[in-house]
Amino acid sequence: MWTKIEYSLLFAWTKIHAILPMKVLYLLSDILYVLIYKIAHYRVYVTRANLKASFPEMTEEERLKLEQRFYHHFSDYIVETIKLGHISKEEVKSRAILNNPELIDKLMDDGHPCVILLMGHYGNWEWFTSSKSFFKDAKIYQVYRPLKDKAFDKLFVYLRSRFGSQGIKKNDTIRDVITLSKNKTRSCVILISDQTPSKANLHYWTNFLNQDSGMLTGAERIARKLNLPVVFTDTKKTSRGYYTVDFKLITDKPQETPEFWITEQYTRMMEECILRDPAYWLWTHKRWKHKRETE
Repeated sequence: MWTKIEYSLLFAWTKIHAILPMKVLYLLSDILYVLIYKIAHYRVYVTRANLKASFPEMTEEERLKLEQRFYHHFSDYIVETIKLGHISKEEVKSRAILNNPELIDKLMDDGHPCVILLMGHYGNWEWFTSSKSFFKDAKIYQVYRPLKDKAFDKLFVYLRSRFGSQGIKKNDTIRDVITLSKNKTRSCVILISDQTPSKANLHYWTNFLNQDSGMLTGAERIARKLNLPVVFTDTKKTSRGYYTVDFKLITDKPQETPEFWITEQYTRMMEECILRDPAYWLWTHKRWKHKRETE
């Protein structure tokens, strides 16, 4: 009963704010920046530690400026995600621009109806994963981890599915992708693979952002098992509220690649994307909470 009431309140609050023009929402974002960063100090200690470990060559002043730019962007990300509750499909497509969707269409036309897209928590991933209209006759599936708060989880599912995108729960990924592949469903399966794996899934380690990092390998395992093409989504923030993606083929022959090669290629591409402008990556994650065990 409480979950229904909580969701109803969250939904109404989101809808009211989503109706506001982007200019007004960005004014709210400027206020939110002060509340989150200056007053609440939301995960500042995590962000600061991550930046220091990733950029030891920077001065404290340089890292502080980067930290401030990140929290400005983080506040923008929040209001932009809320905007999904009312924004039109046309406006999303004008703000989240795919520079070369023909790469995905060609892979599908060449006999690969199911394609794996690898993303990171960079820019605004919510806008790019929310609409099935980005590609020709293709369905969009987002692999996601359900939130512990059921009301918030239901709200995010609604926001992410307004334009026809569908969610796949993390634990159902292999089963659902096998079904899509067997049925030859023209589809893109999006996995955000830059977060830390659970302890049970620490199968591959490499250097990522100047640190020894365990990497998620689930996307590679699925691609190699089903021989699905893997494409990296190279994201840029061009101005406030505007993003672009360039699709970069990692491989269309995954079963011919050595083990962990796909994961390593993704890691290098994701790192290059972040280093281009680190302010737009999600530094509040406890990305390096696990350490490699040594004998």
